Amino acid sequence: MRRGATIGICAAAGVVSFLIWGEIVSARASRRGLRPASPGAPLVVLVLGYGNRGERANAVNRYRARAAVRTATGPDDVVIASGGSVQGTRAEARILADAIEERGFRGRILVETSSRSTPENIENSIPLLERASQIAVVSNSLHAERARALLRARRPDLAERLVRGEEYRFGEIPVIKAVAAAMARLERWRPWRRGRAALSGLRHRRAVLNRGAERAA
Repeated sequence: MRRGATIGICAAAGVVSFLIWGEIVSARASRRGLRPASPGAPLVVLVLGYGNRGERANAVNRYRARAAVRTATGPDDVVIASGGSVQGTRAEARILADAIEERGFRGRILVETSSRSTPENIENSIPLLERASQIAVVSNSLHAERARALLRARRPDLAERLVRGEEYRFGEIPVIKAVAAAMARLERWRPWRRGRAALSGLRHRRAVLNRGAERAA
């Protein structure tokens, strides 16, 4: 086998492995610490917006709209679309609401149009979640998990009502899943690296002080 073909096969195997890893990480994040929704009980689905430059939903927001519709299947389920106009002139929440309706959802949709970050998504949506008996947070799986963690920190009583959403489907947006998993891993690694650097600097300063004390003695 030629060297070029071998490199191509190795590269393809690496890409496939990366995508499969993203699937595994996303699948776990979509279920971690969550119970299934109780059939028949009304569900409030909080779907988080993504930066959208145009008037219509981009690929990420179309995916999140699909996930919201898959999750809100009961006759009394309510969808909350959250997101302000971060990258474009139109609020992400309104773009999401249109995309959700286009996908056949005929239930009630509430829009929260002030948020410009994930913490604000949670903070500004809390008043709309107060009376919910079940809450599902929908986004890409790792982003939704981060949002749930913010809700647990801010309002543990509401977090007790969290249930699984239907954002995860095998093979759907595989590149986004893998990239999101890699970014999440990087974010976890950065504090560790900063801590190691700070500890190394502290040890260096301590060694310098000790040498100075020894010379003075």
